[in-house]
Amino acid sequence: MQAGKSTLPDFRLYQLISPSLPIGAFTYSQGLEWAIENGWVKDRASLEQWLVDILHHSLVTLELPILQRAFHAIASENKPSLEMWNQWLYASRETKELRLEEIQRGKATARLLKQLDNHFAPDAIEHVEANQLACFALAAHSWHIDLKSLCAGYLWSWLENATTAGIKLIPLGQTDGQKLMLSVSELLPNAIEASYLVEDHEVGSFTPAQAIASSRHETQYTRLYRS
Repeated sequence: MQAGKSTLPDFRLYQLISPSLPIGAFTYSQGLEWAIENGWVKDRASLEQWLVDILHHSLVTLELPILQRAFHAIASENKPSLEMWNQWLYASRETKELRLEEIQRGKATARLLKQLDNHFAPDAIEHVEANQLACFALAAHSWHIDLKSLCAGYLWSWLENATTAGIKLIPLGQTDGQKLMLSVSELLPNAIEASYLVEDHEVGSFTPAQAIASSRHETQYTRLYRS
């Protein structure tokens, strides 16, 4: 095989993290819409700070560690471990809006995987429909996507969706959005490495501003994004 040649798992990963994947990821702002409405986020600099805080205090310490644990649980067929981390993720979501997002995205992704690939056993689908992270772990295991690539893809998908929301809501120009993604993406390799160091008892998030914004977004008078 030629050095640097793309493989089928690479393309499967691109499909999994594509904004066109019909699972509704683009319909949520995760509190960002209210933060912009309230003036907490108002330009590229403040949006970048918002995203960097979430990266360090949620993605690195909660989502990526659980994604990694779900991947290993599926690989070892450890259903109790998978179920435990599914519940841990749900319990870590601090608002009704964020919990409903987990449920909706999990069910949508599980339904899509079942339609895309009949090799997924019904029992396997049932155990991952609790959230999108578990679904991604199952797809990665089945499609031979390595864990580090999966983590990188998940981070990129999060960054792209959040930046797109900021472009629409602030609004930002497309070029400013690309500059923001270029800047924040420089932090992603170290973020992945840091996530591997998180011990089981440390898995969790501390993003009080996002929790406040998400709870207030539930009753925001006018919204573009789902609540």
